[in-house]
Amino acid sequence: MALLLEVRGKTPQVAESAWLAPDATIIGDVVIGAHSSVWFKVVIRGDVHEIRIGEQTNIQDATVIHATYQRYGTYIGNRVTIGHQAVIHACSLADESFVGIGAVVMDGVEVPSHTLIAAGAVVPPERKLKAGYLYAGVPAKPIRKLTAEEIKTLILRTAQRYEQYAKWYQLPS
Repeated sequence: MALLLEVRGKTPQVAESAWLAPDATIIGDVVIGAHSSVWFKVVIRGDVHEIRIGEQTNIQDATVIHATYQRYGTYIGNRVTIGHQAVIHACSLADESFVGIGAVVMDGVEVPSHTLIAAGAVVPPERKLKAGYLYAGVPAKPIRKLTAEEIKTLILRTAQRYEQYAKWYQLPS
């Protein structure tokens, strides 16, 4: 069973239909929406500010989500995919955005809908990205506009697939 810790009088609130891996750690002022999934070794630390995670969002293995004390919460929309070992720190990820494996998104960054952060990219603090682009590199820069097919297959279908994968773990063996 996932570890849910109260801190500073705040207890994580998790929708009944969300799936949490048994070794996920969720701390403090965190809200997780319906049909979302939090995978193995994920840490979500709402100890210094609020963290809000929408519906049908998947946070993959060994990701760390945190905020900045008295400055920035972390806000993750609906149907967002966050790849393995990403670091999401005090930023906003709009509905239907995608953060690749090992990417880092820093304080004050705003990632709009239908935007993809490539694996390994680092988005420096205070950046406001343009919707519909692929960002890659260190520091992350816009590489090209995403196609409608990429938005459909990479962003939307991945969110749907992870909702299905989570159901495998919820069903009796």
